[in-house]
Amino acid sequence: MESFFRAIEDLFVNILFAPFDMLRMMESWWTANTLNWIFVMVGSVAFVYWMLQLKKYNNETEKASRVSAHSFIGNDANNG
Repeated sequence: MESFFRAIEDLFVNILFAPFDMLRMMESWWTANTLNWIFVMVGSVAFVYWMLQLKKYNNETEKASRVSAHSFIGNDANNG
C-alpha cells in the first residue's frame, strides 16, 4: 500500500507540478506570476459577465412582476 502512495507522490511532484517548479525558478516576478495573472483576468471577465446577466434578468423580471405583501391583497390595494 505504501508503494501506491509513493506512486501518487511521484506523479504529482515530478510530473504534474514540474511546470510550476519552472515558473517558480524564473528570474522575473512578472513571468513567474503569469499563471496568476491569467487566473485574475479570467475571474474578472467571468465576474463582469455574471453581473451583466444578473442585471439583464433583474430588468426582465421587474417588468413582469408586482410586489405585494400578501397574495390575498388585490391589485386595487396597490393602486392606492
